[in-house]
Amino acid sequence: MTAAAFTDSSAVLLMAPEDNCVIARTALACGACILIDGAPVVLAQDIAIGHKVARMALAVGDKVLRYGAIIGSVTQPIGIGEHIHTHNLASDYIPTFTLGQDGHHFLDKEGAK
Repeated sequence: MTAAAFTDSSAVLLMAPEDNCVIARTALACGACILIDGAPVVLAQDIAIGHKVARMALAVGDKVLRYGAIIGSVTQPIGIGEHIHTHNLASDYIPTFTLGQDGHHFLDKEGAK
């Protein structure tokens, strides 16, 4: 592989140290070589800006962490440097809660305690 095949080392962004994915800071082309945790990884597909890239190999059922929080479960094996999106990730969203006016109770999105 030639040096010209490497993409800028800032092509991906790690949002939190415990995350198992990084975020594409620019559109990444299939065949581009990026650095993930200092190791060169050749991309097997195009990855759009803002999309997730596997930081490590993930097995079916593994939880994907972004911002240090679980965002979904892997539905098919994902290799390091592969695109993580709806084709291989099922959402694990939990209900959204906000602090009630009394400052003590959490309300679900319908306003129930």
